[in-house]
Amino acid sequence: MAVFQHTLVFRTSGRGTYEITEQVREAVRTCGIRTGMVSLFCQHTSCSLVVMENADPSARRDLEAWLDRLVPEDVSWFEHTLEGPDDMPAHIKMALTRTCETLPFSNGSLLLGTWQGLFLWEHRSAPHARHLVVTIFGD
Repeated sequence: MAVFQHTLVFRTSGRGTYEITEQVREAVRTCGIRTGMVSLFCQHTSCSLVVMENADPSARRDLEAWLDRLVPEDVSWFEHTLEGPDDMPAHIKMALTRTCETLPFSNGSLLLGTWQGLFLWEHRSAPHARHLVVTIFGD
């Protein structure tokens, strides 16, 4: 079994979902492994990963709005506020979602469904550079 590992860096402009499917597809295409799994790990505690519908952006907006209602910023009981009012809510949102996704691929192509895309979900208001460790393994 062969293993390929690389770190991708994504620059966000603040809160929201950023589609990263093409960058992951390119990593799979160029790694030299034809069939296997690709694992993505987000090295941060205030953003996450999600496989979500990529055809209609309103699906992502609805998901983001739902999570914002579940974990609001305007509450007084958070103790961890050193980096601002969005800091602790971002950590909670990350804990409720995922920091790692594993996807199958075959013949060098991701096996995502017709309407699926892979997204980096930025939970902070300010822009950030986000690092994802991509580990590809297979034959």
